[in-house]
Amino acid sequence: MGPFFKIIKRSQKSNARVGKIYTEHGTVDTPVFMPVATQGTVKTQFVRDLYENDVQMLCLNAYHLYLRPGMDIIGKAGGIHKFMNFDKPILSDSGGFQVFSLADLREISRDGVTFRSHIDGSSHEFTPEKVMDIEKGLGVDIKTCFDECISWPAPYNTAKVSVERTTEWAKRCKNTVNSQQLTVNSNQPLFGIVQGSTYLDLRKQSAEQLIDIEFDGYAIGGICCGEPKELSLEVVSNLCSILPDDKPRYLMGVGLPEDLLEYTKLGIDMFDCVTPTRDGRTGTLFTEKGKFAIKNSIYKDDFRPIDNSCSCYACKNYSRAYIRHLFNAGEMLGPALGTLHNIHFFIKKMQEIRKGIIENLI
Repeated sequence: MGPFFKIIKRSQKSNARVGKIYTEHGTVDTPVFMPVATQGTVKTQFVRDLYENDVQMLCLNAYHLYLRPGMDIIGKAGGIHKFMNFDKPILSDSGGFQVFSLADLREISRDGVTFRSHIDGSSHEFTPEKVMDIEKGLGVDIKTCFDECISWPAPYNTAKVSVERTTEWAKRCKNTVNSQQLTVNSNQPLFGIVQGSTYLDLRKQSAEQLIDIEFDGYAIGGICCGEPKELSLEVVSNLCSILPDDKPRYLMGVGLPEDLLEYTKLGIDMFDCVTPTRDGRTGTLFTEKGKFAIKNSIYKDDFRPIDNSCSCYACKNYSRAYIRHLFNAGEMLGPALGTLHNIHFFIKKMQEIRKGIIENLI
């Protein structure tokens, strides 16, 4: 197989770049936004909706799929692509954030994390080796290392221990992947995850240690967890100057429309975020003039589309008044149309950003 990542065009105005990621399930144009399919589905959406909205790639969660339906069922289905009938690239989040967010339900050691399921309270253990086996079993196109994601704000020593543990686990993840015999997907690149909270020296230490291990790409975790925006931008800017230029850079869990542009200018290639889907199914819709709450009474007799400049299925076929009615009547079609529109908006935003980089406007 040829190169995993190739830069096609660099901006003359910023550190933004347009590239291509090559996987067994297709080529992805970067910078790219990945809708979140936590449990093997983008909530309220048919796969055909994702295809029609030009979604290139999805992000799903190893923790949730391990607990339900379980790896045995996904294995019998022939991997996650066949199980969910999605034939484009998929990236898996290792589940580190979910495990560590369990707080009182987990115990951390050098070996890994013992935790109780949020579903039924059953006891489980995640080690770097086990998580790599789970992601292998899913058959995804890109795997991520098992890391320790801490909350913000965090004391310096807590962040330091997190970096040390994340590096040690990354080494074990890499060693496990090197020894795996793949069956479902014969090529599964692995991303290391940079941690270190908002401490620039710890972020630098984490990045340099991961670079020494050598990964196919590098993710940045623990950003936009409550810290001031200017601090987030400073951390990411510093890391983009350290992380290898010829490898994709993935900013995890970040993706407001304004974020996509700002962080792309710093050199980020990949994004995922629940914002378009979570907001879409709860009635907050994005437009070129900003976002608004469709449930508000001002829209009860507004027969315009959600966004006059949008070509999505919802905007071409339904009015604000009708979609508001669906939400207020508790009809499932409301959240489905809201989510569809928001995903279309985000995907179109990334297309515009790529076009802007190519034309040296960004």
